Formats: sequence, structure tokens, C-alpha cells
Amino acid sequence: MEDDWDVVIVGAGGAGLAAAISAADAGRRVVVFESEPEIGGSTNLSAGMFTAAGTSVQQALGVDDDPEKHFQHYMDLNQWRLRPGLIRGFCHRSRDTFEWLLGLGLEVPAQRSTNAHMPGLTRAGVEDVWRGHVPAGEGYGLVQVLDRARRARGVEVVLRTRVERLLLDGDRVAGVVADGVEVRAGAVVVASGGLTRDPRLVERYYPDAMAAGDALFVVSAPGSRGDHIRFGEQVDAALAGEGWGMLLVTAYFQRLHHWQSGFPPVSRILVDAQGHRFMDEDASYAVAAGIVSDHGGSAWMVFDERARLGLPPGYPHWSPGNVAAEADAGRTHRAASLDELAGAMGVDPGVLAATVERWNAHLPQGEDPDFFRHESLRAKGVPAPDPVDRPPFYAVRALPAELAVSHTGLLSDEEGRVLGQEHRPVPGLFAAGEASGGILGNRYVGGGTAVANAVVGGRFAGAAAATARTSSH
Repeated sequence: MEDDWDVVIVGAGGAGLAAAISAADAGRRVVVFESEPEIGGSTNLSAGMFTAAGTSVQQALGVDDDPEKHFQHYMDLNQWRLRPGLIRGFCHRSRDTFEWLLGLGLEVPAQRSTNAHMPGLTRAGVEDVWRGHVPAGEGYGLVQVLDRARRARGVEVVLRTRVERLLLDGDRVAGVVADGVEVRAGAVVVASGGLTRDPRLVERYYPDAMAAGDALFVVSAPGSRGDHIRFGEQVDAALAGEGWGMLLVTAYFQRLHHWQSGFPPVSRILVDAQGHRFMDEDASYAVAAGIVSDHGGSAWMVFDERARLGLPPGYPHWSPGNVAAEADAGRTHRAASLDELAGAMGVDPGVLAATVERWNAHLPQGEDPDFFRHESLRAKGVPAPDPVDRPPFYAVRALPAELAVSHTGLLSDEEGRVLGQEHRPVPGLFAAGEASGGILGNRYVGGGTAVANAVVGGRFAGAAAATARTSSH
């Protein structure tokens, strides 16, 4: 029987679109099924930041970097708990894929960027050098570049069509069943996103997230329902990344992506249950959740009236009015003095007073001998903060509660081939992005890692899938 398509791709996010372009460039007939009404997936919701080393943008800015340095840093941060061969390939291919994106029309100017919204090269995590490449238009801009390339190659995307299961021919994946219709193909690339939108799968594969309780909220795309897990069960695929994911530290009252909720005041102090400061308040989200977890799982964000009034209006959560409303409701602590605030927080008044006194003695002067926050602020182009000394004072509970990325995926090799329990490739099945396991580790390395994982994985999985031909051909 002749196949309907050479390659079927499940998901039209960054991974799926990159896979479609590569497979089409190999001369294959390609179709993409997307469960949602629009393309883009979680990539569309991101800053589009892309991590890569040794790029033309870095070179133009005089940054001395290369994929081997990236590899060493990536493995060290993940305690060498990942497969070195897979990560080395990813680091080298990230550079090549970034240049490929520039060739497709992605715009990343050779300038320093101080945040995830400003195009250019930025500090994106706990990096030894800056590797975060922010494109014009952020995630939406990246998706549009990929989609223009997809359309130029005549690849069809079928929206509002969820793939229910894989179609098998013996031990070979021979297509998919989408909305009850069998669609035969020489190969299938699973790029359906993560599992964060299915609470049962989150509890099973990333139970640490459940510690947030009712404060937990998800910011990934609606299609991140863990379909890859169900596909993997059909073919007895191996998994990688179980127990790992990315949580961002947020205030208890946030329920939206931090870009939508707003940002806490610069003049804030994070303290533990004893009232001690324990971290750089601007530590990368790559590591912040782990630090908070090491100090009891939650923290208090302490600030004053000047900081509250300095919040920009218009945000639903971090705004002067909403913080006041939360205090009026008794959910945020507000007190006329630090001693009174300490009582409400349940911490030693003397410890809290000493913590605030030391913070005020250093941070407003542009130095932080304890946690080097002045370096984080400088990288963001933020001036030294005001002291925390104007009553009333506030304490907001903060905890790792913003679930952005899941790391459990189908164990795949460097070409995106899905591996079975014996670590042999499952014929005809490929995976990329969050659906693919092995790249995202126990520590999220920094801004741009998930996007790079998606586009790099998609690009090479699509190319490899293009070479997978059934005997009917």
C-alpha cells in the first residue's frame, strides 16, 4: 500500500515546524497535524530566546565562546547526569541551527540585550558567558520565520486535529490516526510538546511540582497534554527526564505567565522561615526554584511602601492596587514596623531586622558581598535599588509555582530516533522538543535552552525522518 505521506509531524510548535522544513528540504511529502486552532505551541508563548555558543552574533560582539565550552558548562550544571554524546551533539548543533535560522530570516542584532524582550545577546541563565540570543518579535517572531519557511516549501498544516494514536505495521510506526482517520506515512515525528497540561501526568512524572498545591499554575501551550507519553506506551519506548522540569518562583497570587502578571519590585528581600536572606533575588530562574526548595520550599518577599507604589500600573497581579487589595484581604502581610511584620510572618524580629539592615547597607550602594546581586542587576541594566525603610512593610509568600517546561520525553538519539526499552530505535518513529527526552536535565541551564532543544531537535529529526522509507516505496 502506498503511503499517504512520506513524513507526518505531530505538532506545529517550534520543533514541528523545524522538522517540517528539514523533511521538505529533503524532497519529502510532509503534513503537520496541530491539535490547537493556531500554530506555535509553547514556542509562541516564549521570548524566543535561543541558546548557542560560537555564533556570528557573539563573534561580532567579541564574545569568546564555542560549543565545547557550552558542552562543559551544560554537563557540569547537570552534574554529568546526562548522556555526554547527546549533549555534545546538541551544543554543536545549536550553533549550526542558530545560523540556519538567521539564513531563514530570523533577526538577532549584534547588540547587548538587558532583558528577554530586547533583541540581541543577553545573559540568559547561570552562564559562564552570555549565550541567550533574543530575536526580533520574541517567540512569535521566531514562529513566524519558521512558518514562512514552511509555507514556502508547500508543507500543509492541519489545525484543530489531534493525533489519537500511532498506526503500527508490525514493530514499525507506519502513520497515525487523527480524528479517527488513518494516515499512513513512511515516518512520524512526535513534536506535540510536554505534559504540563495533564495534572495526572505532572503528578506521575514531575511530582516536585505538586508541592506548590493550589498555588501551582501552568504557562505552557494548551496542547501540552503529554500525548508523547501515550504514543510511547504503544511502542514500549524508553523515557528520559523523569522527575525533572522547570518551575519558576512566583508570588502566591500570580496565576499568569510572569510577563502578564507583572514583576515584583526591585527593592525586595527574599528571606527564609527564620528571617535570613538566602539568595540573590534576581538569580536565574534556571536555579532559583532549587535554591528556594533547599530552604524550606517557600520564602517571604519583603518590601516597603515605596516599592509598592513604584510598581507600574496595568498588570493584574504585581500592581500597587492588587498588592494593597491582597493586604486588605489578609493574604499579604502588611505592618507598620518590621517587628510587627516579623510577628505576622512567624520569624524572629531580631533576625529580620538584622537582615533588612544588612541589605540596606549594601544593595542601595550597588554592592552585595553575600550573594552578588549587584552583578545580576548590572547585567539587566537596572540601577541600585532603593533601601527598604519606608513603612508600611509587606511580606508576600513566594514559592516555585509557575510550571513552564516538563523534561520527561521519549528517549531519543542525536538524530531524534525514539529508542525502545532495549535502546534500539523504534522503526519509523522520531521525536523532538519536549516530547523528546535526554537534553533537558535535572537543572534547566538557562533562557533559550527549551527553544534550542525544540528547533535543533526538530531540524535534525525531520531530516532523519526523511530518510526513513517503508518497503512499500
